Parts: sequence; C-alpha cells; structure tokens
Amino acid sequence: MDDGTEDMTQTQVEISVIPSLSHVDAADWDACACPEAADGRPIDPFTTHRFLLALEQSGSVGAGTGWQPQYLLARQNGSLIGAAPLYAKNHSQGEYIFDHNWAQAYERAGGDYYPKLQMAVPHTPATGRRLLVKPAHAALAQSALVQGAVQLAAQNHVSSLHITFCTEEEAEAGTQMGLMPRLSQQFHWVSNGYNSFDDFLASLSARKRKNIRRERAQAAEFGGTIHALTGDQIQPEHWDAFWTFYQDTGARKWGTPYLTRAFFDAAQESLRDDMLLLLAERDGHYIAGALNFIGRDTLYGRYWGCIEDHPCLHFELCYYQAIDWAIRHGITRVEAGAQGAHKLARGYLPIATHSLHWIADDAFRDAVQQFLHAESAAVDEDIEVLTDYGPFKKTASTVDP
Repeated sequence: MDDGTEDMTQTQVEISVIPSLSHVDAADWDACACPEAADGRPIDPFTTHRFLLALEQSGSVGAGTGWQPQYLLARQNGSLIGAAPLYAKNHSQGEYIFDHNWAQAYERAGGDYYPKLQMAVPHTPATGRRLLVKPAHAALAQSALVQGAVQLAAQNHVSSLHITFCTEEEAEAGTQMGLMPRLSQQFHWVSNGYNSFDDFLASLSARKRKNIRRERAQAAEFGGTIHALTGDQIQPEHWDAFWTFYQDTGARKWGTPYLTRAFFDAAQESLRDDMLLLLAERDGHYIAGALNFIGRDTLYGRYWGCIEDHPCLHFELCYYQAIDWAIRHGITRVEAGAQGAHKLARGYLPIATHSLHWIADDAFRDAVQQFLHAESAAVDEDIEVLTDYGPFKKTASTVDP
C-alpha cells in the first residue's frame, strides 16, 4: 500500500504511514495518545503504545489476521503532534460497528469492498479518541490526520474509510470535514456518587433490586471464591486458566478467537497494571473468569469465559463484580462491551456511540448516507424508550404528568 507520505505545506504538517509501532518511540506516541498519563492512568488504556504493540507483537494483528497496520503519523517541524491507529482490512470481523450489509451491496453492484481502511482499536468496542493529538496542536493535528487518512484511502483506491468508536467531539469534527457520522448504542453503568454496592441497589426499583440480590445469591452457589486481581497480583498461571476460558467463548462466538495466546503473555509483561482479572475459583481450580481494562475513570469489560455452567455466574463476574470494584476504587463508569439489552435490568443504561465513514463511490455514498439518517433516528428512539424502561426508581421529574 502506498505509504501516503505527504507534506501538507499549507499547515507545515507532514503525514506518514508506518507498518509497525516499533518504528515510533513509545513516549512520542503516548504524548499524543495519553498525555494525561504523565500524572496517573491513561483515560483510554487501548490506544497506548504498549497495548497496540502487544496486539502487533503477539500476532493478534498483522499478517494473516486481516488487520494490517498502517499507523498514521502527523509531524510538524519533525515533532510528532498526532497519530492514529489505522489498519488495512480484508474483512469486517472484530469491529462491532457492522458494515457486512454494505459490503454485500457494494459487491453485488460489481465493486470490491475490501480492502478498506479502519481507524480503530482492533477487537475492542470501547469509545475513545481515534485522532490522537497533542493538546497544544489539537485542531491542526486532528484535521491533518483526517485529511491524511482520506488521501491514503483515495491514493490506494480502497472502497472506504471507517473511524469507529470515536468520541462525540471527534464525530462532530469529522462531520464538519465531510465524513458521514453513524450512531450506535451500548449499555454503560454510570455512578451517581455511590459509596457502596448497596448505595447502587438503593437507587433501583424494588423489583430490580430484588432480582439482582437473587442473581448474586444464585451465583454464589457455585461454591467457591471470586478473586479480583490486578498488577503484580496477576501471575502467569492465571493466564493459563483464562486462556482456556477465552478459547471456549471465542470458538462459540467467532469460530476462532481474535487474540492469540501470545497476547496474554505480552499482557503479563507490559499490561497487567492496566488490567483487572476476575477469577472464580473452587477447590483450587479456576472455573470462570472475566477480563477488564482499567482507564482513569472507566472500567472496560472485555472478555469472559468458563469451563462450568453455573446460574448467574456470568452476571456476577461481568456486571456486578465490575460495578462493585468500580465503586470501591472511585471509577465512575463501567463499559460492558458491545450489545446486550439484558444489561439494562442490571443497571447499565443505553448510551450513544459514534463512528465516521468515508465512501469513495459517489452513488454508494449517497445510499449509505440515506441509510445512516434512518438508522440514527431509530437509535435515538431506542435509547429514549430503553432509558424510560430503565431499572432505576422513578422520581417526580422522570414520571410523565
């Protein structure tokens, strides 16, 4: 693929493409991806140099995966002021913003939908910045990265560019630059100043509160202990157990798990401080687990698996333990991954998520634009209806007169 290197003379910003994060200094990348991490955790643990490099070095992206790195860099006077996790893709797996129908329609019309360009965190449906810019150069670098990505797509005659799970601010900026916005939804738990799990329960309707207590009691009947591990508490043998769980879930959901075993070895070396691993253990054996990533104010639920089926253990590990841990550690939001209306009854409310799209073909772009308008209206309506049916107590301000 043409590397798209271009000197954008009107702004004195040079855009280039690199095939590996090993070609850029970690401190330079992270100064764009997570400048706030200089005094604490990154807001987004998924766009750090260490996370994306772990995907790459473990073979979870790269040759044979359908995710070919094309990392985008923006430099001014030789200094890196912006970057983006960009990939050339020959399928639509591991994205969670679904365009399979677009691909089928495009190919029925005689076009080649793949390869396409995807600006995203692979295999990760978590909202965060995709245009990683230094704060002092935010507007300039953001514009340069969008222009650079579109130019790269056009130069290489790919069908489309997709920027998925970007922030609302990025979606607004991208729309102003001519990209098409898309609205989707997830279910997130958001703290209302709770000091304990019981505080959270007290905010629910009596029926939902009773149901959660019943589910937690049922989960406890597996007869063991749940361990919450992070940092140096996580040991290599824990990954051996979790890999078994992950393989089972991956085989059932996707046919082949997206992450390789080597990714979890890399996680032990460089990512364990960013992770919360919840493991259910009985009689010295781990039987189920859930893996979360820790951001500055958000806990991200990512993977779950088990080797035994127990009523409500999935809800306990993936939802209730995550909420409990978040409250105790001052985390104000839990993102529990893609889809899942069943999360609503467990305290997770519908939240809009955003993406941006560029289509090369004019006629196909018009058709997609019409679809997106209708889809956005439907998503807005779903969020309104689902929020109204949420599990929380109704107050005078939330009840119709």
